[in-house]
Amino acid sequence: MSDETRLAFAHPEERSMAMASNEGLDRISVRDHIEDVEIGAFQAERGVTQRLRFNVVVEVRSTMGNVGDDVDLILSYDKVTEAITGELAEERFNLLETLAERVAERILLEPPAMRVFVRIEKLDRGTSDLGVEIVRTRAAKQPVGKSEQGHPHPCVVFLSNEALKSSHLTGWIDQLAAAGEPLLICVGMHEIAGPEIDDTQAQLRIDLLSIEQNAWSLAARDPRCVVVETRTELDWAMKNDQISVWAPSKIVLDAVGAPAGNPRKAAELARWFATEMEAFRFVSIGDSLPECPGLTTQNVSIETVIL
Repeated sequence: MSDETRLAFAHPEERSMAMASNEGLDRISVRDHIEDVEIGAFQAERGVTQRLRFNVVVEVRSTMGNVGDDVDLILSYDKVTEAITGELAEERFNLLETLAERVAERILLEPPAMRVFVRIEKLDRGTSDLGVEIVRTRAAKQPVGKSEQGHPHPCVVFLSNEALKSSHLTGWIDQLAAAGEPLLICVGMHEIAGPEIDDTQAQLRIDLLSIEQNAWSLAARDPRCVVVETRTELDWAMKNDQISVWAPSKIVLDAVGAPAGNPRKAAELARWFATEMEAFRFVSIGDSLPECPGLTTQNVSIETVIL
């Protein structure tokens, strides 16, 4: 077996040693960390958990001469496991590759971290352990000591079906856009009812698609409004002054835990979305303000316009 092949299946720590430069970096590692996770792109992987095994090696700048024996001044093992559990709590992932990338990015936000090796394996899919491994360096992410830039806090607006039909719709969007803050618009289910069936998950998808029909109808009426479905697209839109209309299927179905709302209580679902996006302002036009404990007047400005 060639060295390249052997290293491909070796533990990340051995790969780290084989790829070592002359920079005198130290290494910390977490071996065989197991988490039960709902993950996967196939329908059979939804609603069930499977075991993931994490092996992570972080190369760090040596700081022992400066920190003495103070655990608060080093990159501890807890930071590595917290990066894993933190990303798993953010959203449901379809791909191991995406999860590995997010874990690596979070670890590289720690000032001492210079390079990270992340291997993740599925232990319950078939007769083999299936996995991915990535290597990421700080040079490809950010300079030493630079923390992640803060993300925008948007204004989230819920438009009822009555508001969507109003002659004042364009004027409302004009006023909201003029405030100069990122604007995310939510709508409810289309007024033409879709089929009703006994299967809960199938009904959820049908109802979410009904909301997306309404979203596309709004986008067709106002060219400033762009239908957006992923968190990545939403983040880009907020940073580039694009008005987004939320298509909820992906974020709702990929949420960790059930959303604090459902498509048939559209304003409530919009409030949940506002919480997820850390909105600074929530405006409901044409519908009464729903109760939603996760979003309070302590962290958001709340307005209601009843038609």
